[in-house]
Formats: sequence, C-alpha cells, structure tokens
Amino acid sequence: MPDLAQILNRLDREMRADGDWGEVAAYIPELARVPKDRFAIAVVTADGSLYRAGDADEPFSVQSITKVFTLAIALGRSGDQLWHRVGREPSGRAFNSIVQLEQENGRPRNPFINAGAIVVTDEVLSGREPREALAEIVQFLKTACGSDDVYINNAVAASETAHGHRNFALAHFLASFDNLLNPPDLTLGTYFHHCALEMSTVQLARAGRFLVNAPDLPRLISATRVRRLNALMMTCGHYDGSGDFAYRVGIPGKSGVGGGILAIVPNVASIAVWSPGLNRYGNSAKGTEALARLTRLMDWSVF
Repeated sequence: MPDLAQILNRLDREMRADGDWGEVAAYIPELARVPKDRFAIAVVTADGSLYRAGDADEPFSVQSITKVFTLAIALGRSGDQLWHRVGREPSGRAFNSIVQLEQENGRPRNPFINAGAIVVTDEVLSGREPREALAEIVQFLKTACGSDDVYINNAVAASETAHGHRNFALAHFLASFDNLLNPPDLTLGTYFHHCALEMSTVQLARAGRFLVNAPDLPRLISATRVRRLNALMMTCGHYDGSGDFAYRVGIPGKSGVGGGILAIVPNVASIAVWSPGLNRYGNSAKGTEALARLTRLMDWSVF
C-alpha cells in the first residue's frame, strides 16, 4: 500500500511550488482578507488514523461545507418529506442562480445550491429560535469532529449579511412560492451564521468520519442516509463543476467558497483539503488538484 504520510507531504510541496493560487471569494469582504498562499490536507482512515500536511491546524471559514451537516440534521428531523421542498438533481447553473429558481417555481434543484440550502436551513429552524437551531448545528459538528473548539465567526456572518443581496433575493423568491416556513430574515440569519463556522482541516476531516461508514468510526446517522448524502455530494457537491470534479477526482465531495473541500472515500477515509483560491466554478483550485492527485496515487475511486 502507498505511504499516505509521504504522499500528503509530497502534495503539500507540489501545491506550494505552483504559483497559481486561484482567486479568493472577494464578494465576501472578510474572506477577501485571507492570504491565498495557504494549503492544508488531512486524512482520517477507516481505522481512525490521522495523516496531515501543510497548514492543517489553521482555522478557516468552511462556508457551504456546512450544508452537508445541516442536511443530515434536517433529514433526521423531517425525514423524506424534505424532498417535497427541494430536489436532488444537479443544477447545471451557478450556485446562486435566481433564474433557475424562478423557472422551477420555487423548488430548488438540490440542497447544496444556495436556494436549496436556504430551504434546508428553514426546515432545521422550523418551530425554534435561530439560536436554538444554530446551537444544534454547532453541537452536531462538535460531536462529529470530537472537539469543542468549533465556533461561528461573527465578523464573517456580518460580512455575508451585509453583502448577501442575492441570497436575500433567493429567500424572498422562495417565500413568494410558499417554500419558506419562517420569515426570510430569520432563515437567512441562521443560514449566514452556520456558513460562517470555522474549523481546521484536521477538524473537518474528523467531522466527515460518520460519512465513511466504517465500523471503527462514529455513526451519527443511519447507513442508508450516509449513502444518500454521499450520492448527493457526488452529483451536486461542486455546483456546476460537479461533473468535472467527479471526472477528475472520482469520489463524493462538498466544497465551500472559503476554499475547503470535504471528500469521502466510502468505507476507506474522510479527507479535508483547504486552499482559499478558487477556480472558475467557485471551488478550491489547489484543493481540487490535490484531491485528483491523491485519489490517483492511492487508487481511490467509487468507480
């Protein structure tokens, strides 16, 4: 078997040697402050072993990666009735498309584009105060990664709120089609805050352990739901770049505009990678490349 520790160190060297870091998500001013020249990768294998390289202990804004965890919570609360409100198909459009939402009568294409994640957040919020919903989301992540050192960055949440005009438009579109149960401002406030969660790459890799579905790793949801979440990550986890990611990397993954990617090799490993510079799809440029090289070197694929 290839030496995983050596491979991660090699990837760290290779990523840093290439000067093309991509572009940070400047439309969220707080994220624009993050230096582009950061790279980290961490892997937790099915036996619980941790391997890491680069800036793996540096916290970063996980952004849309939290949509995986909020979806797990929403399905636990509401079951399959959630799918009456949101679909399960790849979008083929930008993650914040208003046109698609209008064309499809207020039912988002999948739970990982912004409109779909707003609906999922609305489902988690239903019947509770935002602080209670956020407490559940944060606690779920703390339990998943086995650490209490997981926090919401309020400056990032405020930055997203101040500049989230398109998300407000999406929420009001959803409300106009009676697909929000709560006032748009309450749902969006909850959404912006859980996207502003900060974790390190090591924490994120550990948080993804429950999706590996291995005997020695945590089991937070049923095996059936694990398979469903991985399927959605595979087909929809990288927005309109999901097909390209599946082709290049070959395993389920969920990206965030903070530059993180959580990827799962079913029954084998949970992988987290972070590099803030993004490619044209809004996914980590070096993170995607590192995962493509890692899966090739380790012969990891669901195909």
